[in-house]
Amino acid sequence: MNVLEEKIKLLPTNPGVYVMLDENKNIIYVGKAKNLKNRVRQYFFNGVKNNKVLAMTKSIVDFYYIITKTEVDALSLENNLIKKHQPKYNILLKDDKTYPYLKINLKEDFPTLTLTRKIKKDGAKYFGPFMNGTSPKEIIEIVNLAFSLRPCSIKLNGKKRKECLNFHLKKCDAPCALKITPKEYKIKVDKAIDFLNGNDKEIEKILTDKMMAFAEKEEFNIALKYKEKLQSLQKIKEKKLAELGKLIDLDVICFYTNNIYSSANVLVVRKGRILGSNNFSFNNPILDEDAIRQFLTGYYNLAEEIPSEIVISEELLERENIEEYFFNAFNKKVKIVSPKKGLKKSLVEMGRENATDYLENINTKIKHKEDMTVIACQKLKELLKLSKYPRRMECYDISNISGVDKVGSMVVFIDGEKDKNLYRRFKIKTVEGANDFESLKEVLRRRLSRLADENFAKPDLIIIDGGKGQLSSIKQVFDELNITDIDLISLAEREEEIFTLYKKESIKLPKSDYCLRLLQRIRDEAHRFALTYHQTLRSKRMLSSKLDDTPGVGKKTKALLLERFKDVEGIKKATKEELMEVSGIGKTLAETLKEIF
Repeated sequence: MNVLEEKIKLLPTNPGVYVMLDENKNIIYVGKAKNLKNRVRQYFFNGVKNNKVLAMTKSIVDFYYIITKTEVDALSLENNLIKKHQPKYNILLKDDKTYPYLKINLKEDFPTLTLTRKIKKDGAKYFGPFMNGTSPKEIIEIVNLAFSLRPCSIKLNGKKRKECLNFHLKKCDAPCALKITPKEYKIKVDKAIDFLNGNDKEIEKILTDKMMAFAEKEEFNIALKYKEKLQSLQKIKEKKLAELGKLIDLDVICFYTNNIYSSANVLVVRKGRILGSNNFSFNNPILDEDAIRQFLTGYYNLAEEIPSEIVISEELLERENIEEYFFNAFNKKVKIVSPKKGLKKSLVEMGRENATDYLENINTKIKHKEDMTVIACQKLKELLKLSKYPRRMECYDISNISGVDKVGSMVVFIDGEKDKNLYRRFKIKTVEGANDFESLKEVLRRRLSRLADENFAKPDLIIIDGGKGQLSSIKQVFDELNITDIDLISLAEREEEIFTLYKKESIKLPKSDYCLRLLQRIRDEAHRFALTYHQTLRSKRMLSSKLDDTPGVGKKTKALLLERFKDVEGIKKATKEELMEVSGIGKTLAETLKEIF
């Protein structure tokens, strides 16, 4: 502690970011400070009550800091460093879900209501996000049924087509057959948008009137469909918050801890209606200002949109700094409030109840997950006599058929959990024929030669799919590049034997051992990722070859088809109309393609 004490004495009182390091120089915590000296001192001299903070403090052997001009600059830097390094003791959001939105492109004469998971600045209108509890597909069906918007995605170019079954079932006004003008269609679109903005009175009347009209005609099957949609509409109406008004967009974020783990619940309110909620859990009992701030910045860095108001269950002393950060980062004015009464307070109580219920139900799963990930990593270090805790594990595999379309894969697990953002794929460039040993060596040379570049993270452990031969082969690459600070093992699939560099005999673990299961997960993921890439390349090559043999398909048309449909399956599934949307493909060529594929 003497070295740390000396460094703490020399700390400045400026705002900035501090970075805690363990014995292997791994970053284990990143924090922001208004006063660096005061903040860092608290970890070592103020008496720590929480076991997790105590464990972190015991792991700290060094730290460094970065001075910033303002607290807001420090907040931004803290967020970037957490995102880059994924430190063990920070609040981390690994939820890679993207939530659906409804999109309607008003630039088209006859726009459709579609699902999307990306918001673009393309002039279209977006509604959402729709989280757990609300089905956007159900909303599309209700809107299309009420206002007869076309459900298809056929590109309309003003030429008259034959109306489809939807027209005869009275589900669509057939703009494709020119049975409705753009002006008439726009009136229906405006009504649909009015509903999506929160006005559900007119749509209820339309559905009711249509249901009664079909019932009078004794078209009971169609009438029943409208009745089902009216029941769905009633459930959507129940999520409406009349007191807030239809223009209110806000997120309600609530936290709960049982002093072992903690959770967060996010309620999404758009146009005065609850669109759903999502839950998060953390292997961390701390719900202090730092943890809540890190959750807020991390969550909205993953989100597609930022609401105009964020309601949270806890008071934040640095609320204004976070609001300024949101404005700087997202060019969005955001108001953060902690209500004491009224409907927003009721929403907070609802959110806290959800967070509490979620954590109580998931407690056992969190413990099991920790056993399967972090604790398994800790035990791997002991069992395999690794030089350090294997926080970042990389596993490699090769896939090919008879030496054709040779590819390699790299998958990455952080603290025992896969991180798909860090996966990499390799096309084998220098190896002739089906030689997995040499292919694997090429991939590792390319990967390890980049370690000198600071932008490429260094693994703690590399895992090779194979036996002692594969391990020895890759050890040659380590020796060539003078790699001495990365552990290396291999896992042979037949007997699930683990081979290391320090022991001649293999290590066999019980099939139920969490350490073996962790190694199997990363090995199987590397195999799956390599195989998927190989199949993609093979399918593209087959498609390219088939198109070369197709009469009427030149280089330009071939390139457009490859860009649009990607592979053989893409063209197989395409309709004749979708094929004709590609420039240069008329009816005859589209029919030829359908016959061939």
